[in-house]
Amino acid sequence: MRKLVLLVCMLALSGIATQPAQAQAGLIPSWEDDSNRFGFYPISNELSFFRNFDDAGDNRGHTVQLVLINSFKVFTTFTFEFTADYNYDLTPGLDNDHYVELSLVKPITPLVSVNYQRVISTFEAEGINQVGVRLVF
Repeated sequence: MRKLVLLVCMLALSGIATQPAQAQAGLIPSWEDDSNRFGFYPISNELSFFRNFDDAGDNRGHTVQLVLINSFKVFTTFTFEFTADYNYDLTPGLDNDHYVELSLVKPITPLVSVNYQRVISTFEAEGINQVGVRLVF
């Protein structure tokens, strides 16, 4: 699992620009090739650290969360989303657990997209595939 997270992070950070694009907030630059057929456009790339407490105020450990949402173009536009929560002392009986969601989204119209998601976690015995429709509002 750590190798998968490392691979996704390296891919997100390794885009080589062939044409400079407008500056955006964050460290990862947008780029598009001269033919306008290939490109990479960061939307949101965040790393968060949490201290967890339940409603009674009891300590529930720590969480590290990685959220990467990036649009890319390979002849047509897609969005790739990666969300991962790594928990330490959150779930009773486990020292650490994780939840990872990988999504590939293809916009059909400005309001409708087709979505494929793969969910991998310590909460399920095996990975889950999800296929659906996303509505933008």
